Amino acid sequence: MDHLKIKDLILTDLARIYNSKGNIYHAIKKSSIGYNGFGEAYFSEINPGVVKGWKRHSSATMNFIVPVGKIKFVIYDNRLKSFENNIFDEIILGGSNNYRRLTIPPNLWVAFVSISQTTSLLLNVSNEEHDPHEAENIDLKQINYNWDL
Repeated sequence: MDHLKIKDLILTDLARIYNSKGNIYHAIKKSSIGYNGFGEAYFSEINPGVVKGWKRHSSATMNFIVPVGKIKFVIYDNRLKSFENNIFDEIILGGSNNYRRLTIPPNLWVAFVSISQTTSLLLNVSNEEHDPHEAENIDLKQINYNWDL
C-alpha cells in the first residue's frame, strides 16, 4: 500500500474476479472501511491529459474507483487545524495492477487528470446526494500545483 501523507485519506485494494465471460470489479460495500453511508453514485469520463478540479466538499465523503483507464489524483490539505496543512498527496488509480478505492473525507481539495492514452472512467460513490451548495469549485491556478504531464 502507498504511504499517504494526509492521514484522513484511505486507500483500499479492491478485488477483481477474472472470468472468461467478463470480469467482475468490486467497488464498495457497507462493511468496507471508508463507507460512510450512501447518497449517490455516478460515473465521470476524463479525456486524456484533461485536468478536472479543484473541488472541496464541506460534508460529503467521496469514494473514487477507476475501472477503466488510469487517473492521477492530487489532494491538497489546507485545513488550518490539520497536522498536514499545506500538504499535497498524489495517488494513481487504475491500470492492470492498481485497482483500488480512494476515500476522501470532507474539507480536502481534490483535482485529477487522466494519464491514459484513452478516456478514463471514474466511479464516485458518495455518502450524500449532489447539493450544489455543499461543494466549492475553484480554478486550477488558485492552488499552486504543477500539472505538467
